[in-house]
Amino acid sequence: MQDHLTEEQGDLLLRVARQALAEKLGKKTERLSDAVDPALQAECGTFVTLKIGGQLRGCIGNLEPVGSIYEGIRRNALNAAFQDYRFPQLSAEELARVHIDISILTRPQPLVYQDGSDLIARLRPGVDGVILRLGRCSATFLPQVWEQVPLAEDFLGHLCRKAGLSETAWQESHPEVEIYQVQCFEEGKRNERG
Repeated sequence: MQDHLTEEQGDLLLRVARQALAEKLGKKTERLSDAVDPALQAECGTFVTLKIGGQLRGCIGNLEPVGSIYEGIRRNALNAAFQDYRFPQLSAEELARVHIDISILTRPQPLVYQDGSDLIARLRPGVDGVILRLGRCSATFLPQVWEQVPLAEDFLGHLCRKAGLSETAWQESHPEVEIYQVQCFEEGKRNERG
């Protein structure tokens, strides 16, 4: 990830995400400035998370850059609302209640570890996003997931299950692990991880 984005840049990205959803749902929106900030043209992985009443409503992103930050946030907002297979498509009635959280990712880095105990010792809860791969199975959790699953053993177990593996695969099978950090912007508040 390039230099950290400012709060103003984060606010703009949140507005871009909300505008993309509103336009897709046929709502009139205030036009955002066509002059795109050069910092938002940098290429980084991005994720967009949607929640309603504190409950997950959609989350889609890309770990590696696929276009600019600006394009990634717009695309992933639409995908989180309308392409996340775990949820029905976002409705116009839900739009006012949806809470948007965006993450700008650093490039994933391999985490070298000896065994399950060493893996736990090397992870930084609340800081590291984790990608776990074993064969054709893979999954990731953003650093924000540590808030719901603060124990590393449980975090890795849930991540294995998300990847379609047994909850103990992280201990028994020595999966490939990569970590990354995020700069997070959330409607109503801001915080950073990493």
